[in-house]
Amino acid sequence: MKALVVYESLWGNTAAIAQAIAEGIGDGTGVDVRALSTSEATVALIADVDLVVAGAPIFGFNLATEAAREAIAADVAYSDHPPDLSHPSLRSWLETVTPELQTPLRRPVSFATFETRTRWSSGSSAKRIAKVLHEAGCRPIAGSERFIVKGKYGPLKAGEIERARKWGVKLAQTTA
Repeated sequence: MKALVVYESLWGNTAAIAQAIAEGIGDGTGVDVRALSTSEATVALIADVDLVVAGAPIFGFNLATEAAREAIAADVAYSDHPPDLSHPSLRSWLETVTPELQTPLRRPVSFATFETRTRWSSGSSAKRIAKVLHEAGCRPIAGSERFIVKGKYGPLKAGEIERARKWGVKLAQTTA
């Protein structure tokens, strides 16, 4: 089995969760798994995967739009903690890869989604990701998972990395 954990991460929290999920999926399973940013997870890499786990932070109650990312880049409130906007948004990544996932005669790809959020965040980026992947013909294997970030930039709440790793193990067992 081959799996990709794809993420959009502005302050490193979502990247850390993605890496932990990938470690959990690969932990003793023999699964070929990699955690990749949206710029690294090319269409060619998606071509032969069996499982896609995708995640992003919540912005504006949803998956970040390009307008939201531009607003973040322009907001002086973030000058002490500048976001990494060098990678495409997960929203634009989905637009790029969904045609590959919808190729006729392609075997169905399984998926799971996750998000990083503050405890009081409303809305969901994971639900939007799941909707797009489901409409592309992918098959959900788990409900969306939420990982908590303390404050605007982090750090992650204590225990979230281990919880992400355990969720990865559960995803691998479900897919096997």
